[in-house]
Amino acid sequence: MRSGRARLDAAVVQGFYDRMRAVAPAAYGAIERDRAGDPARPFGDTACGRLVASLDPAGLRALGMWAHHWCMRFYDDDTRVGLRLVREIAGRRGLGWTVDEVRWLLDRSYAVGPAAAHRFTLPLAAAAELPPDALPWPVREADRAPWRRPPPRSRRAGPG
Repeated sequence: MRSGRARLDAAVVQGFYDRMRAVAPAAYGAIERDRAGDPARPFGDTACGRLVASLDPAGLRALGMWAHHWCMRFYDDDTRVGLRLVREIAGRRGLGWTVDEVRWLLDRSYAVGPAAAHRFTLPLAAAAELPPDALPWPVREADRAPWRRPPPRSRRAGPG
């Protein structure tokens, strides 16, 4: 691998996707209901807020990973509700984030690039709950980490 860092085990990553797939239908439904609702409602009164309240820490981590992944893949103006959900989960402490989960979140954030302004909200909050030396890079400087940078833009010759 070019970056020199170890890849996550395929079985671990598949486990993440299995857990996210378990919460995805409820999460998608809650986000759709909240899009149609009043954006100024207190979070606890929203469909997403009720979903969050119904989950244990492992379920919240899976929901956070799904919402983060969804917002990063489909980043546009229509992700306001999803971003609120990500911020709410990022603000919760004691969820028991694992090193592998944080590494996956960071990797997904780097993959999307700087177009998604909030791409480090959840990974940095999750990383803050890990022991200081749990990750091999300084997460407080995640967007400048040398192990993973977006590829340089190619200069294409052409009209214009």
